[in-house]
Amino acid sequence: MKEFTPFFHMILVALLVAIVSATKFNVPRLRLSYKDLLSTNRSSIFSGHHGQLFLTAVFLDEYRDRLFLGGKDVLYSLMLGPASSESKEIYWPPLPGNREDCIETGKEQMECANFVRLLQPYNRTHLLACGTGAFQPMCAFIYVGHRGEHMFTMDPTNVENGRGKVPHDPSLPFASTFSGGELYTGLTADFLGRDSVILRSMGGRSTMRTETDEKLLHDPKFIAAHLIPDNDDRDNDKVYFFFTEKATEAGDREGAIHTRVGRVCANDVGGQRVLVNKWSTFIKARLVCSVPGPHGIDTHFNQLEDVFLLRTKDERNPDVYAIFSTISNVFQGFAVCVYRMADIREAFNGPFAHKEGPDYQWGAYEGRVPYPRPGVCPSKITNQPGREFGSTKDFPDSVLHFARSHPLMWRSVYPALRQPVLVKANIPYKLKQIVVDRVEAEDGQYDVMFIGTDIGTILKVIALHSGNSLEREEVTLEELQVFKVPTPITSMDISVKRQALYVGSPAGVAQVKLHRCETYGKACAECCLARDPYCAWDGSSCARYVPNSKRRYRRQDIRHGNPVLQCMDQNLSEDLDMTEDRVVYGTENNSTFLECVPRSPQATITWLVQHNDHKEEVKLDDRVMSTEQGLLFRRLFRQDEGVYICRSREHGFTQTLARLTLEVLQGETVDELMARDNTGLSDSFKDRSTGNYRAWMPCSGYSRGGASQIGQSRTWFKDIMQLIGPSNLPHVEEYCERMWCNDKLRRKHKSMLEKYRQAQESARKARSKSSGERNRTPRDLSAWEE
Repeated sequence: MKEFTPFFHMILVALLVAIVSATKFNVPRLRLSYKDLLSTNRSSIFSGHHGQLFLTAVFLDEYRDRLFLGGKDVLYSLMLGPASSESKEIYWPPLPGNREDCIETGKEQMECANFVRLLQPYNRTHLLACGTGAFQPMCAFIYVGHRGEHMFTMDPTNVENGRGKVPHDPSLPFASTFSGGELYTGLTADFLGRDSVILRSMGGRSTMRTETDEKLLHDPKFIAAHLIPDNDDRDNDKVYFFFTEKATEAGDREGAIHTRVGRVCANDVGGQRVLVNKWSTFIKARLVCSVPGPHGIDTHFNQLEDVFLLRTKDERNPDVYAIFSTISNVFQGFAVCVYRMADIREAFNGPFAHKEGPDYQWGAYEGRVPYPRPGVCPSKITNQPGREFGSTKDFPDSVLHFARSHPLMWRSVYPALRQPVLVKANIPYKLKQIVVDRVEAEDGQYDVMFIGTDIGTILKVIALHSGNSLEREEVTLEELQVFKVPTPITSMDISVKRQALYVGSPAGVAQVKLHRCETYGKACAECCLARDPYCAWDGSSCARYVPNSKRRYRRQDIRHGNPVLQCMDQNLSEDLDMTEDRVVYGTENNSTFLECVPRSPQATITWLVQHNDHKEEVKLDDRVMSTEQGLLFRRLFRQDEGVYICRSREHGFTQTLARLTLEVLQGETVDELMARDNTGLSDSFKDRSTGNYRAWMPCSGYSRGGASQIGQSRTWFKDIMQLIGPSNLPHVEEYCERMWCNDKLRRKHKSMLEKYRQAQESARKARSKSSGERNRTPRDLSAWEE
């Protein structure tokens, strides 16, 4: 398929934004702030022993129940036990003199530290740790003890050269994986950051690397590295690298970026005469993540941001989740694509890309491919009678020459269903990290994505598909503000064992629980509407869903979220009758606001107004506006009086949230009170913009003119009470204190209010119970503030 051209760019962008914004389910159903997470014991933060951690490496060791952290000149070990918050620290600065040498080369002082970039398990008792060492990389072995112990020590005299294991520059990306005592790394291995290579180091075999050739690696940015076996024959194990690089294919505009998946055989030892100590099995293919468009013109997401391997029971076939971003100057977009290993292997087993010369187009190689096929590993499967190869050193030179000149495969790798599972465009943040948990629910299996952003938040998302249909539905379950201030999330690890995320940022690391079902509500319908695969209604509360549980009463509907069917034997009207019956007062010709906030941003609000027994939908215009917080009357008329009903509709389920009786006070009556009670006030009480006197509430006597003016405020307050009715004096006092008095003024005014309450209570008792006054609760006096 063709990529979008500038001619179609704006049209495709508009189409993409329309697709993304067409569903309200892109809006998080639940937003939890930093304080919310702490108060519900769902999150805890570790920032190191000295404040800012400058976190640069994380290793989650579920076998030992430990979390290992690396930062600027420091290493930490944290126990993950339920009752343990113990942590241990190792101070690990650059070697003596290296910091000073770094500064002399012109580097910033902040860069000239030892930023720990690599933490990998080395054996049963040790970790391998590598740091930048003030632009002179170094590695050491950390003694962590056996399972159940909390040992954490390092011999500072036993430090090795770390070149080729981590970059010199702490800001440069790299990827690595450790297997069989050998470290596989994709990085820039020199001081200037120009020598981009894939290296194998450590272990008993000689060091292997890629040749310096732009055909192999053209200014790559390495994102992830994983060893994935092909079959039961360990000789066929391959290490896969995920990276972006500048495209070399013809037809691409200059500077175009493509995402690649490359691989090498773990048992590759190079050639005898050709490719000595160089990879002889390296091949690569393009990963495509795009939104199909009209006339075969797709919107491509080319920049790879992060990769997560969702391991399955079959270790040979994990699902590959990847976040991509656009590199367009017109709009910012992100997508998540999922790849199957079968599709990746099919691309590597297909034709090689070939180009006859500089003036020729790229095409599929149609000539004879030498045996053994370039890119395969020497193994029992490769060997044939009379043509056996003990190692890559036995490969014919023709194979090695072909591998050197044809590293790129002709076919690209497309995601499952050939489209992303999630797309976001023109959002105020960037998607940076992803981890995925496969969860068993009552109605099937769901992949719950946790996506970290550059502002310290995490999105909890599921993607739903209708059978084999291309139609998809993204449901953003939660948005969690993990860190107090916006900070980029740089790493995420998931512990299925502990049902927790470990989220890293420069500010520190957070432990966040994957779910907290009780936050969704206390009713069956609310639990069902949440559509969280972790949670189900158990008959009395919204609680964790456990497959194969003996408890039969479990209500859960992730795919449809239909509480009417799931909770039909529950008293929905009783469970969800959160209706507030209130009286709201407004003044004629002034503005008035009727508050109604839905429990979920994914819900749609509808307003009805009832006059006598007749109900109709509120007609919205420039005077009457519906907002996210409620209904705003910019100018109130007498005919606006009535009962206003606020209803929410979410996923086909409708409920009433509020019932508000709006009573309109005649403007002439209020104006008369204002004019009489403001008589004699000083000019300091005038509104400078209009020249008129401002309404004067009780606590303004303290804030503006002292206690001597309280008498006049009492007169004003008394007349307003006669207008509304004195039976709701406590409500009025509570409202006025909340609206006009700060804590200090409230304390000063408390004694005066108490005396006035006693006087009004005496007056109330003296009145006849048949006075005809209605029991009213003033909710909104905002029109009187002016």
